[in-house]
Amino acid sequence: MRVFVLLVMLACGSVTSRLPEFAQQYRQRLGGAIDALEQVMGDFQRDAAGFGLSVQAAILRLKDNEDPFLQARGNSMSTTAARLVRLLKSQQQVLQSSGSFERLVIIITGLDQELAQATVSDFEPAVPVKIEGAVSAAAGAGIGYFVLRVFFGLVRIRRRSAPN
Repeated sequence: MRVFVLLVMLACGSVTSRLPEFAQQYRQRLGGAIDALEQVMGDFQRDAAGFGLSVQAAILRLKDNEDPFLQARGNSMSTTAARLVRLLKSQQQVLQSSGSFERLVIIITGLDQELAQATVSDFEPAVPVKIEGAVSAAAGAGIGYFVLRVFFGLVRIRRRSAPN
């Protein structure tokens, strides 16, 4: 029984010790996504300005067009602009102004789904040799221990209350 508990704690600790590295790789992807979206929006802004339009006016013109392709392009540019400003840039600012452990919480609770899926698909596990790696591992081990205590506690209660 103790060996099983220890193995579960080690497994949970091993998984959670990788959170800081995931957070680092996510932040790197976030910066890359912002750069790419800024380039797309910059090109769009230059094109719009060439016709005497603001970005918003150009997007509205596309959306109001009778051509379904241009309408779809207007919708996608609107989504791109909103994602760049609202989600990615604001998340990057929050991450840059927060501490190591705060970053973990921010990333876990406020993931951009598209970016998180891309990060997971290319994720290379590593355990950072930093305090947050050790604390994450210890937290995972503690969570594993707690879950097992609750599980085995429920099993004991059922055994005691089972009719003989």
